[in-house]
Order: sequence, then structure tokens, then C-alpha cells
Amino acid sequence: MGAIICPKCQKLISSDEPRCPFCDMPRPGLWGLTTVFRRLGITSLDFPHLIVTVCVALYGLSLLLDPAAIFQPRSMFDFLSPSGQSTYQLGMTGTAPVFRDGRWWTLITAIYLHGSLLHIFFNMMWVRQLAPLVKDIFGPYRLFIIFTVSGVFGFVLSAFMGKYYTLGASGSIFGLLAAAIAYGRQMGSTLFTRQFLQWAVILFVFGFIFPGVDNWAHLGGFIGGYGSAYLFSRNFVQREGPANYIGAGLCILLTVAAFLLQLWSSLTVLF
Repeated sequence: MGAIICPKCQKLISSDEPRCPFCDMPRPGLWGLTTVFRRLGITSLDFPHLIVTVCVALYGLSLLLDPAAIFQPRSMFDFLSPSGQSTYQLGMTGTAPVFRDGRWWTLITAIYLHGSLLHIFFNMMWVRQLAPLVKDIFGPYRLFIIFTVSGVFGFVLSAFMGKYYTLGASGSIFGLLAAAIAYGRQMGSTLFTRQFLQWAVILFVFGFIFPGVDNWAHLGGFIGGYGSAYLFSRNFVQREGPANYIGAGLCILLTVAAFLLQLWSSLTVLF
């Protein structure tokens, strides 16, 4: 089946070993799937770049679905804003879509949607700043798990607190901030922890200053990100293993399935 590096002890072993002969880790090669993943190049997947690409593509699509809305800004914060109808068609979430319409999958799709040029610009700036850092600390698969879990937690709390409509990656961004804080606390690095905690506090404060900001999603994202990162931070020095591949794979499948469900739901309404 080929050779792999054991995710736990970093020794070279056969990918079809039932247990690692050095550290006794069960099924380190995930029945040979680890070798398949590596041959497909999955282990080198650039999740930060992929996240930004998907967000920008969906933002462009949201503008194209209703071009007339582009020229109807209500303020500078609404410059190049897609219409509510187009973002709803693409998977905006909130109390109305989730509880009224039963579109639970929008808790995932809304992570990748944005409501204006400023909205996506600042969110993608933070993704490009934080995601590579979290990727270097925890690994690419753990990064995507943290990003997805944080976004979902944020929108769940927001929906339960009565936010009628909401969208954006800011809940996931707060989760990435929380992940960095969890890492700093686990490492005992006061300076590292303080820096990212200050950023989180500043962003929370900005959320109360600027109009239309979903602070509940920020809080929920922070909680979800800290919780998931805390679990990973107990063994972050180890390389990612089969469990992380499966977790990230499930997040990818759920994300793709969510957009397919949203597409099907929108087409059903249209036709």
C-alpha cells in the first residue's frame, strides 16, 4: 500500500499497518486512505486561499443576480451591496430562513456570503491575516474545522437571539482569533495571548459602533472557535492524522451539500 509518516510518533511505517509498531496508534493509515489523500494532493490544499476565492466568487454572483440593487446604496456602508433577494437565494441565514423556512443548511452557506464591498473587503483582509497563522499552528485540516464550526456556532446563537437575517464570515473570523488565543494560553505565551485578545476586544467594540453588525454571531463564533481550538491545542505539536482528515472532509461535504440544498431550494421556488 506504500509508506506514510505516523501522525502520532512521526515514524515511517506501512500505510496498511493495523497499529503503529512504534507508538501503537490504531490504524494510522486509515485503511490506506491517507496514501490516497496524499496522491490526490489533498494534504497540500490551501484552505485560506480557497475560502477567499469562494467568498469573492459568491459576492460577485450575488451582484449579478440583481444588478439594479448595485445602484441603490443607502449609505457608504451599502456601496456595491447585493439585494436581500439575491443573498436569500444564495443562502443567507437567520431566524427567518432557519426557523420559519426550515433552511437549516444556511447556517453554513451564509458564512461565504457578504452584504457589501466594505463587508467582504474587511472580512477577507482578516481571513488572509489570521487563517495562514492558524494553519501554521494547527494544520490546514484543523483550520477548516475551526473555521466551519465557528461560523455555524455564530449563526446558531444569532438565530436563537432573534437576528432575522444575517450573513458573513465574521463569526468564523472571531473563531480564528479565539483559536490563536487558545494556542497562546496553552503555550503560556502571555504576549501572544494578549495581542490577539486585544484584537478581539477591538473588533467586538467596533461591532457596537457600526450599524448592522451581528454581534451575537461574533460571540458565538468566538465560543465555537475557542472550544474546538482548545481540543486541538492539547496535541497541536503532533501532525494532523486520519481523524483530522475525516473531520475536515465532513466539513467539506457538509458545505458542498449545503450549497446544493440551497440551489435546489431556490430552483424549486423559481420553477
